[in-house]
Amino acid sequence: MAIRITCIMKSGGYHEDPHHAISELGWRNDSTSATGRSSRQAIFEWIKTGGEAYVIGVTGMIATVGCRQHANGVQYLQTYSDRVWNDNLLALPEC
Repeated sequence: MAIRITCIMKSGGYHEDPHHAISELGWRNDSTSATGRSSRQAIFEWIKTGGEAYVIGVTGMIATVGCRQHANGVQYLQTYSDRVWNDNLLALPEC
């Protein structure tokens, strides 16, 4: 089962500020068409235990959502495609 990430919320509502972390993500389940919002940590744990998530970029390309950890220990999500980490999540609209 895969989910498509459709929107993000950043801490404090600072969507345009790249230094504020994503706090929640909106999603759509491919199998059931269910939609919802979950915390960054909940999606992180779900992916770590075998779940799959992706985004569709403005050009229609699919980028997989993966789990990363900053040197200071903060766990976060980032997209990658063609073996390159990128920032497609930050381009999504506010939930």
